[in-house]
Amino acid sequence: MTFNFPVETIQEGDASIIVPRLEAFRRTAEVYAPSRAPVFYNPLMKLNRDVAVLALQVHQKRTLRELHVSEPLAGCGVRGIRFAKEVDGISRVYLNDINPEAFKMAQHNIRLNGLTSRVLAANEDANLFLSRYAAPHKRFDCVDVDPFGAPVLYLDPAVRTTRDGGLLALTATDLAPLCGVYPKSALRKYGGLSLRTEYCNEIAVRLLASCLAMTAARHDVGTTVLFSHSTDHYVRLYASASYGAKKADESIRKIGYIHHCFTCFHREVYIGMLPPVKQQCSECGSHLKTAGPLWLGKIADREFCELMEKEAISRRNEEKIVKMLSLIKMEADAPATYYVIDKICDKLGIPVPPLRKVIEKLRERGCLAVQTHFHTRGIKTNAPANTVTETIEEIAE
Repeated sequence: MTFNFPVETIQEGDASIIVPRLEAFRRTAEVYAPSRAPVFYNPLMKLNRDVAVLALQVHQKRTLRELHVSEPLAGCGVRGIRFAKEVDGISRVYLNDINPEAFKMAQHNIRLNGLTSRVLAANEDANLFLSRYAAPHKRFDCVDVDPFGAPVLYLDPAVRTTRDGGLLALTATDLAPLCGVYPKSALRKYGGLSLRTEYCNEIAVRLLASCLAMTAARHDVGTTVLFSHSTDHYVRLYASASYGAKKADESIRKIGYIHHCFTCFHREVYIGMLPPVKQQCSECGSHLKTAGPLWLGKIADREFCELMEKEAISRRNEEKIVKMLSLIKMEADAPATYYVIDKICDKLGIPVPPLRKVIEKLRERGCLAVQTHFHTRGIKTNAPANTVTETIEEIAE
């Protein structure tokens, strides 16, 4: 098959894939080549796809089902083809893209990898494509929504086409709204206010999880976050779907707000759809800022993380992935938000102590304290802000 634009063959995971030759579309260093190419392919999302393979394999081993998987925004088809080749127990993968050139390239890549009997491609609007499988007994075991931007436009049909006990995977690359640069945009898209704090990437994950929970609840579906991560320019979320109004109500009960003080780093978590009217910090009296509604339940399940970690080690995944999974496993049961010690030290005008020493000192005080994958200098702890700052000051003396 020929294409009327430059292409090249790449190897990603076990798949050989024809993709646009991105350098041909990079006019200047500032140009984002994947968005200029006739078919979208982003090599920087390889880690995202590597982790997706692990998560789907763990889901398959836990459910012991032959999986039917959907990727409604497939681009060149690399993710779905990797699922078919690298995940045991995949029965069928359904790819779709509205772009005719992407559809053509995905078909070519399916044939190239010898998967014509297991991987099907469609060329239509993603929402229409998903809605075709919303009826009982036609739904998918996994729906993976990986758009360029926000996934919110596809949440309703994605929920409706995920079977009871199925897996929903979402990527959001619009971090400016989610991380508090454009809070009004986050409110419009995700139904909650973001906040530009040192832990804004965690707020981004919790906003996405809250939006998913509220969307699913409209269909009497509850959601449980099994795994999430923040990497480079995106956040990624994996959640299971549980049918029933009671399950949906249980999910809604995990939604609430975070009040943050930009003066003394104090933060308060409130679970409930209606936040209390609180404007002053209880520690220093400064004005509090609020983010939410947010998902305040767990954003990673320890058992799921452990299984993913074991899968990564057995597959000899790159060290970066194994380290990330190890960190997320450790922080799975930690409370919401984290402290960045460099930011605290900058505020206090003191030298920055080693992260390890701060964690050790907090543990000596009887507090939970672990590193977080969200930030290389971040600590998740149940210690209040004043204890964290005092601990850092003691070490820095």
